[in-house]
Amino acid sequence: MTVKVAETQVIKDYIHTRLAHYQELALAIHDTPEVSNYEFFAQKILVKLLEEEGFTVESDVAGHRTGFDARYQGKKAGPTLVFLAEYDALPGIGHACGHNLFGITSILAASSLKQVIDEVGGEIRVYGTPGEEGGENGSAKGSFVREGFFKDVDAALCCHPGYGYHTTGPGLANDPVDIKFYGRASHAAAAPEKGINALDAVLQVFNSINALREHLPSDVKIHGIITDGGVAANVVPEFASARFYLRALSRTTLNEVYQKVENIVKGAALATGTTYEFGLFQNAVDDVIITPSFDQVFFKHLQNEVSDTSEIHTKKPTSFGSSDVGNVSQVIPTIQPVVSISEEYIAGHSIEFKAAARSEKGLASIGIGATLLALTALDLIEDPALLDAIKEEHARLI
Repeated sequence: MTVKVAETQVIKDYIHTRLAHYQELALAIHDTPEVSNYEFFAQKILVKLLEEEGFTVESDVAGHRTGFDARYQGKKAGPTLVFLAEYDALPGIGHACGHNLFGITSILAASSLKQVIDEVGGEIRVYGTPGEEGGENGSAKGSFVREGFFKDVDAALCCHPGYGYHTTGPGLANDPVDIKFYGRASHAAAAPEKGINALDAVLQVFNSINALREHLPSDVKIHGIITDGGVAANVVPEFASARFYLRALSRTTLNEVYQKVENIVKGAALATGTTYEFGLFQNAVDDVIITPSFDQVFFKHLQNEVSDTSEIHTKKPTSFGSSDVGNVSQVIPTIQPVVSISEEYIAGHSIEFKAAARSEKGLASIGIGATLLALTALDLIEDPALLDAIKEEHARLI
């Protein structure tokens, strides 16, 4: 038996031995959904698990109280690889994006690789990054990048549950913005001339953005809601607010869109006599830089590990959302392929996806995803030329 085969078998055997426990924890997280900045239950479970696996863990990092940084340094020198962990849920619907599986899968991959890291060399990290779905202090990967957590990292790995198996897909850059207008209250019938209507300013923003759409590139997406429109119909609203997501296929385009929308807000304030606040309510999200040669390593193992190749899809999606994995991909090679939790198409953020995230196939995906991530990472460690080629390709793409 060659060394590489032996190490591969150690990884697979460890995943097989530990899988049932990890599946139990995934179900517990599914049953206790928590939104951005409130993932206390999930963080506690994952941190305890990493400590049991022999990692040194620091919580409350990069300005995120539910984040964590787990590390294990091998006895020999080698590359530093990070497995990214997500564990937040969606407001209202719960784990309808499968993050109860996401973080667990990354930790099982890291823990299985740890069984051979002293022999092959390198450092393994797991970054717990809260709020991928956005919300209070959301999109934590942007903070991890900004605070330098990836400066000494060679590559990042994770996989996302979904329909079928896919290579890393595109992701739109996303600027989540809040818009607030301040006017003056007055009786809406007896003294309307004394009031300054903040809601009128919000409505002008919506109308002006709708007019702007005709003159934007086709990849730009803008969608928003009114978060406060006043308190009574007979009172001129002295405060009104809205929340928008501004998205585009590239950060350069999105920066231009951001400026156009801010000009709309300024114009609405000027037209109505209100004052305004405009800006991000959480981290900005960048577009995903795809490094094809990195995905190829993952898919080489996928074809060996998955018996039903009909679930393997190579066509790039034509519609997609945003992920703060994009922020990481801007600075180091990063993969986030999709691992199947459903044989039939399921839409993300749906009741069907939520059910699939605790189904038999969904729970089985933990072992499959962990195996594929760990073996991909092992290849990068044992083949320095491969890692160098991936890093060179990434450098050309950014």
